[in-house]
Amino acid sequence: MADVENFFKLISLSLIKYEDPRTKDWFLVQSFSPVLIICLVYLFIVKILVPKLVEKRKPVELKKTLIVYNFFQIGFSCWLFYGFASNGWLSGDYSFVCQPIDVSSTPKAMQMAAFTWWYYMSKLTELVETIFFILRKKFKQVNFLHVYHHTIMIVSGYVATKYYPTGHGTFAGLVNTFIHIVMYSYYLLSAFGPNVQKYLWWKKYITTLQLVQFVIVTTHDLLLVTSHCQFPRIFAWYMILLSLSFYVLFRNFYNQTYREKRVEKDY
Repeated sequence: MADVENFFKLISLSLIKYEDPRTKDWFLVQSFSPVLIICLVYLFIVKILVPKLVEKRKPVELKKTLIVYNFFQIGFSCWLFYGFASNGWLSGDYSFVCQPIDVSSTPKAMQMAAFTWWYYMSKLTELVETIFFILRKKFKQVNFLHVYHHTIMIVSGYVATKYYPTGHGTFAGLVNTFIHIVMYSYYLLSAFGPNVQKYLWWKKYITTLQLVQFVIVTTHDLLLVTSHCQFPRIFAWYMILLSLSFYVLFRNFYNQTYREKRVEKDY
């Protein structure tokens, strides 16, 4: 663990020139060490601890908890979407082609930075989903895609808040919060049980929306490396590679979950 931490410290030192002075002292932004610890603890809990605890127990009924949790996530996502939209992307002040990092301390710039931090915090609240899946013994849901997605998004939230809390990189937050409004609405309705679930025929289209999201975000970020936009190239490539990794994994999930089942039905 020490070697891994030292590796990330070396990366952090090389990126120090890009640190945003406005956010560098904010909670869970000062150092990468707490972020690394959170990710490792999460992996330990969901892969070792909780599965062992529930191994000989019956699935836990969490209907009321899931309704409250998903309702909270819908509200949180709506608020974040409004923040990214009103302080930048739908305010007329941001360019969809090239939006450098706004390093000023104007109210809108500080608000955008604050919403980026809150978006980062939202990724911590989403870790609870994995615990819910395990307690309900839905182990199939806790696959590599699920765990990778939740873990890397914490890292991504940290990177965004620390280095580009405003500007071009926040577009992903705008798109992602919209997708989450739809996704958590589905989860909320699904939590009401079989009487409602039979009407939720549109589940697979959520994955389709997620795939469209990654295409849009990747294309948007590619504009940074094909132009003279004053946005650090290192973070442009980081966002592109992150989106591409999600696209590949979600595409594979879509093919395995929906296309292969459709082929089986045809036979």
